[in-house]
Amino acid sequence: MGRAFEFRKARKMKRWSAMSKAFTRIGKDIVMAVKEGGPDPDSNSRLRAVIQNAKSVNMPKDNVERAIKRASDKSQGDYKEVIFEGYAQHGIAVLIETATDNNTRTVANVRAAFNKTDGNLGTSGSVVFMFDHTCNFKIKGDNLDLEELELELIDFGVEEIFEDTDENEQGETQKVIMIYAPFESFGNIQGYLEANNIEIISSGFERIPQVTKKLTPEQQEDVEKLLEKLDDDDDVQNVYHTMDESED
Repeated sequence: MGRAFEFRKARKMKRWSAMSKAFTRIGKDIVMAVKEGGPDPDSNSRLRAVIQNAKSVNMPKDNVERAIKRASDKSQGDYKEVIFEGYAQHGIAVLIETATDNNTRTVANVRAAFNKTDGNLGTSGSVVFMFDHTCNFKIKGDNLDLEELELELIDFGVEEIFEDTDENEQGETQKVIMIYAPFESFGNIQGYLEANNIEIISSGFERIPQVTKKLTPEQQEDVEKLLEKLDDDDDVQNVYHTMDESED
């Protein structure tokens, strides 16, 4: 299996710790999607993707509809996507994606997290080159031939495709297919899946480290202190790093 498979395997159990946190993050995604392409998911592919992701974490339909309505209000402020880069202890590169309506606050909070854990907040471009920016899709795997699907999707830039298991809304294990491709391939792959009535469970973007570093358990704890502080910040959407999380 490739790097995307190993990346998903390592992060699979590291889900958002609280459902309210997941809802907050998706709520921001809805605002940004509506501000960019309008409130109609039929004509806004980014909003369609966010709504699918909301369903995948069991976000109530009423919450989604309220978020779209709020985002459509001209008085609703917008969120800006800002990336921060730096190093945790032991030479671990860290990349943070944020969505903020107050950049001054976000910068201060991120810098404080690094300072309190003996890390170093870097400048733009200092670590982003160490990560591949990818898009991903989780689709229902029933009645789909993996090899045939892979052949169909190669022309759309798909680099890795594999079967996996996940829990559905009822908590039951289901077979899924994971698709990974470069960031810029998202729209074409989404269009293909929708045109062929292939059910998308969720989709999104991730940054996969090109090289990871193995640490001792004690060193890993040092890095986890920073990651936890960042993840607790409401402005932080995603945190990526180069620490090897695989199990020996």
